[in-house]
Amino acid sequence: MEIRGFAVGLLLALSATLLVDTQTTDVMRRYKHFLRQHVIEDMELNQCDQVINKRNINKCNTNNCKEINTFILATDEQVRAVCSDGGTPKGRNLYESTKRFPLVICKLKKGARCPKCEYNGKKSRRTITVACVKGWPVHFEGSNIVLDLFKGIFERALMMLSG
Repeated sequence: MEIRGFAVGLLLALSATLLVDTQTTDVMRRYKHFLRQHVIEDMELNQCDQVINKRNINKCNTNNCKEINTFILATDEQVRAVCSDGGTPKGRNLYESTKRFPLVICKLKKGARCPKCEYNGKKSRRTITVACVKGWPVHFEGSNIVLDLFKGIFERALMMLSG
């Protein structure tokens, strides 16, 4: 009886370890996919076509090009920080960055089709919102334009009202 109890306990422990390893493997797969699609340290506006093709972001088996792809110009670590002290929880598993990131937003040119997907690039500085799992960004939800002019006006108005 004692050996059977030990065997059951060992089996449960091994199953739990496998479950954790599987979850971690899935999170890491999703994180690497997110990095490939959205994170690059340095990129120019005219490099959208090149980067999207090199990273195999378009799936031409559907004959459709991706309409828009946003690249965050930062290191992996800077983007990962959004899931902890560099971000604010926004509900569910979404976090918005506390700082603005430089971005290159690649929009598909009108009429472009696979395999010749062509993009226009636009630079911007925005806060980003990402989905995080276990402290790892796994999905780019979007970006928000923070206009410094309006932010400054709002902050001055608050100071006048409070003081």
